[in-house]
Amino acid sequence: MVAWNLSATVNIVRLLFKPELCLPHLNVPSFNQIPIPVVIQSIPNDKIKAIVLDKDNCFAKDHDDKVWFEYEKQWESLKAAYPNAQLLIVSNSAGTNDDDQHKQAKILEERTGVCVLRHSTKKPGCHDEIMQYFIDNKICSKPNEVAMVGDRLFTDIFMANIMGCYGIWLSTGVEKSDSLICRIERFVYGKLVARGYEPPMP
Repeated sequence: MVAWNLSATVNIVRLLFKPELCLPHLNVPSFNQIPIPVVIQSIPNDKIKAIVLDKDNCFAKDHDDKVWFEYEKQWESLKAAYPNAQLLIVSNSAGTNDDDQHKQAKILEERTGVCVLRHSTKKPGCHDEIMQYFIDNKICSKPNEVAMVGDRLFTDIFMANIMGCYGIWLSTGVEKSDSLICRIERFVYGKLVARGYEPPMP
């Protein structure tokens, strides 16, 4: 059983005052539509040096620890473009304190060939731990050199914006979720875009 996400609960209050913090810089339906190399608006192709990847409903089906079969070619292309420590999986299950002895993280690493961040605070509160990983591995030192890929506006994309990096929203993912929170996120996104809100630029 996954524990309550205190980080998301505390941080979500900020959206009442700055709703644009949940808006992505790039919106694509699924993992296969992510441009490689990652290009966002008019920023140079080589500016993005590191990619943070959510797991569930992004490159993997919910509660599965391997790349979804339809994304295998795209996965290998992404790893070739951003090798070794330039890719980092950040999940709210694998690699957290809920993951007993980080067994799930180790399985995920074996199956994907990509490091899973060990973090004590769940998204969206683990952005400092993410940046420290990239700094320690000499990948980059500035958040605006990082892109975050995720299917959740109130955690993944919100974290990207408070971190000061770029957010890529997978609006459908492996399977379009009909959960209440995801329906709320899609409703909020539509309203904000219609009213002319834009995401903050890193």
